[in-house]
Amino acid sequence: DEDQKELIKNVIQSAYVDGLCNNADADAVSKGFHPGFTLLGVGSGNIMWTYPIYSWMESAKSGKMKGLKYSFQNELTTIKFLFIDVSGNAAVAKIEFYEGNVMKFIDYLSLLKFEDGWKIVSKTFYSIPQEKK
Repeated sequence: DEDQKELIKNVIQSAYVDGLCNNADADAVSKGFHPGFTLLGVGSGNIMWTYPIYSWMESAKSGKMKGLKYSFQNELTTIKFLFIDVSGNAAVAKIEFYEGNVMKFIDYLSLLKFEDGWKIVSKTFYSIPQEKK
């Protein structure tokens, strides 16, 4: 089980943090995200919105093209693992998501283990309220 947790941490670090958020690296993203991945959030009017991985990747690439140092901002993205729970071929990871030194989100990532390894299949999140500057 600890071996599986390490594999999951590696997928999240290489595909999500480094691949998507820091480097806009489509190769790394495709290795760790299932093509059917969906980001889920709550919008106004009690609407649940969804965002597929291919749109998120395009957004990351356009951030880099606009001259941002990283995919979505000029601060390095880092994470802290709070827990990983694994049951057979299903897992969930709870992480703190930082841009620079500022915690921006609590993420809940769902993963499934396929023949070619663990893949991130969905994300829900809590957006940490930030002080207005």
